[in-house]
Amino acid sequence: MPEQYAATDKRTGLEVAVTGEFPPASDDRIRIARTTTLFTRLMSTILSTESEMMRRERFHAVETQLELAEALIREDMEEVQRLMRQTLEKMGITPDQLDEMAKQLLDQLRENPDMASELGLDPDFNLDPGSGEPPPGERGPDEPPPDEGPAEPGPDVPPPSNN
Repeated sequence: MPEQYAATDKRTGLEVAVTGEFPPASDDRIRIARTTTLFTRLMSTILSTESEMMRRERFHAVETQLELAEALIREDMEEVQRLMRQTLEKMGITPDQLDEMAKQLLDQLRENPDMASELGLDPDFNLDPGSGEPPPGERGPDEPPPDEGPAEPGPDVPPPSNN
């Protein structure tokens, strides 16, 4: 049988109910109740915005942040990156500015390996997404290092013909 959590905002009287099958753990139930209450207050605050334009902007901002949270929970990093780029572009940050910020951050991480390790990054990892170069040790066995030309033909590979 479905259960229901309902929360009412005292300022506006708005009520939000969440109905479904919930886990029996008491901490889960506390989180469900708390999240329902926060969502109710958030909706009430947005709905009490007098300006229709501001109300739409606030709804859109919340929708985007909820989509981002959901993508993070699913660990869908492609979607997280897409939503982050979209949000930053709406804030007026151009793709070129974003690239420049990324370069500056990468430079700081390279200059300060301690900061990279604190963030859980390997300081030897090639962090430049534009280089197209894999991290050291992750090239294929027959793939030459960059700028070193083609691999020497092995015993099973005939030399290139000069036709």
